[in-house]
Amino acid sequence: MKTALKTYPPFIDLHPLMKAEGRIRLPGSKSISNRTLLLAALSRGTTEIHDLLASDDTLVMLNALQKLGVHWSQCQDTQKYTVEGVGGKFPVLQADLFMGNAGTAIRPLVAALAVLGGNYTIHGVPRMHERPIGDLVDALNDAGASIDYTGNAGYPPLHIHQGAFHAHRLQVRGNVSSQFLTALLMAAPLVAQQHDVTIEVVGDLISKPYIEITLNLMERFGVEVERNGWQAFTVRHGQQYQSPGTIYVEGDASSASYFLAAGAIGGGPVRVEGVGNSSIQGDVRFADALAQMGVEIRKGDNWIEAECHTPLQSIDLDCNHIPDAAMTLAVAALYANGTTTLRNIASWRVKETDRLSAMATELRKLGATIEEGSDYMCILPPTHIQSAEIATYDDHRMAMCFSLASLDGKLRRGAAMRIMEPQCVAKTFPEYFDVFASLRHEDLF
Repeated sequence: MKTALKTYPPFIDLHPLMKAEGRIRLPGSKSISNRTLLLAALSRGTTEIHDLLASDDTLVMLNALQKLGVHWSQCQDTQKYTVEGVGGKFPVLQADLFMGNAGTAIRPLVAALAVLGGNYTIHGVPRMHERPIGDLVDALNDAGASIDYTGNAGYPPLHIHQGAFHAHRLQVRGNVSSQFLTALLMAAPLVAQQHDVTIEVVGDLISKPYIEITLNLMERFGVEVERNGWQAFTVRHGQQYQSPGTIYVEGDASSASYFLAAGAIGGGPVRVEGVGNSSIQGDVRFADALAQMGVEIRKGDNWIEAECHTPLQSIDLDCNHIPDAAMTLAVAALYANGTTTLRNIASWRVKETDRLSAMATELRKLGATIEEGSDYMCILPPTHIQSAEIATYDDHRMAMCFSLASLDGKLRRGAAMRIMEPQCVAKTFPEYFDVFASLRHEDLF
C-alpha cells in the first residue's frame, strides 16, 4: 500500500453551491477490507484481494500482520494485494503492535492473538485508549486467555501473554459494540480444531448488519456458523479457514451515504458505484431512509442513485441498522421540513469521538435546535443555515458529514463551511474532498 496518502491543508473552505450531480466510484469498504485481511492471513493458502481500501485503518492492519510474520504484497500502485496465509498460527510470537484508532483492526486481532497465545503488546493513539474493550477482554480471559491492561482497566493498551484457552462456551455483551462479537466469531475457528465453540450474546445486540458482514466473509473463507437468532453462534469442531483464491472488496456503503445525501439535498442525480442490491453491508439501507424523506432512489446490483426536487421530509427512525450512516441523516435533517429524530444511536459515544456530543455541538453552530439524549438526537433545522467553522475531533465522519451543509436545498440554502483538520478523512477515504468537489463541478485545491 502506498504510505503517502493525500495530504490536506489545515482547513478547507466550502462555499454554498446550488447543485450536486454526478457519478462516483466508491473506495473499498473499511469493514470488509480489514476483516478480509485478517481472514486471509489466518487461512490455508494464498488469497488475491482486489479493491482493498487505501486508508490509515487498512495500513494499520497490513503493518500489524507484517510484524506477525504474514507475507503480503501489493501489485504495483493498484489496490490488488496477495496475502500468503499462515494456516491458523502466526509465525512471530512476540511483537509490539500499533493499531492507530482502527477498531476494525484492534478488536479482531486481539481475539486471534489471545486464542493463539504469545507475548504481544497492543496500543494505539490516545483516543483508542479511551475506546472500551473490556467486554471482549473479559470474555477471552474467562475462556483461559491471559490479557492484562497496561493503562486504564477496560481500555487499551494491552499485554497479551501465553494463555490456556479452553472454553467450549463464551459470553459477551452485545450492547456496546458489535465488534466484540465479530472478534470472537473470527477467532472461534482457531479453537474449533479441538471442540465445538459457542458464543452467547448477553442482552441486546447492536449494529447487527456488521455481524452479517462477518458471517458472510467467514463463509467465503470456508467456515460456517450455526445461529440461534441473535443470541448464540456455534462453530463446529474441525472447521478451519481456507483461502477462496480471489476475493473482491465491495465499495464502502458508509461512504456512499455522503454522496447519496448530496443528491438528495443538491437535486442530483448522484450515482454511487460499488454497492447495490447485492451488497452485504447494512449501510446500503441508508438509501431506504432517504426514500422515507421523499428522495427518489434507484438501484442496480452494483449501484444506487439518489435524486430529489422537492423539500425533504422529517423522519423518526431507529438507526440500529445504520449506526455510521445515521450521522449523515443528522446533517440531511437540516434541510427537512420539521424535527427529525434519530434513535438507538448510543454506539456513537464510543466511536472515534463521542459523536453524539460532537454532532450536537456542531449542528448548533449552524443554527439547529438539538435535543441530545443518551441514545437519541432530535434535530429541528434553522430557518437559515449559518456559516460556521466545523471542528472535526479527529473523526473522519464529522468532516465528511458537515461538507454537505454547504449545499443548497429546496427549503433552505447551504452556507459557507470551514472544515478544520480535513486530514482526518485519511482514516477511511483519503480522496474524499476531491471526489466531493467533482459533484460540485469545481476544484477545491
